[in-house]
Amino acid sequence: MRRLLPQSTIGLYIRLFAETDIWTKNVQNTLRREVHQLHAEICQAISDPSRILILYELRDGPRNVGDLAGSLGMNQSTVSRHLKVLRDRRMVLAAREGTNVYYTLADKRIIEALNLLREVLAGILEQRTALVEELA
Repeated sequence: MRRLLPQSTIGLYIRLFAETDIWTKNVQNTLRREVHQLHAEICQAISDPSRILILYELRDGPRNVGDLAGSLGMNQSTVSRHLKVLRDRRMVLAAREGTNVYYTLADKRIIEALNLLREVLAGILEQRTALVEELA
């Protein structure tokens, strides 16, 4: 014959499972908010055209601040400031070689994402052009 648990023990188990479920939902909500925050930070990092240009310059390999400044026609302090934002968002990595610091993309998929955004932009521009032609 199977022995039944006392009612108080069953109630305790039910409360524990309920609290665990609430705790799990709270953790999931916190993680979800963190992911959204990180997503927003990445979007903020690419919200400046200069940073997008820097990312495209890095697609072919490591570059130092001087190289980037020269190829982009920007001063070194501006490039350094933008690189700091990209480093803080872990979009670029920095490696010291002697007195130089070389920057690389942290993940090549960043360029794929930028290219996808350009395709979306091209579609939007096509729609606007069609609308203007309709109205003319």
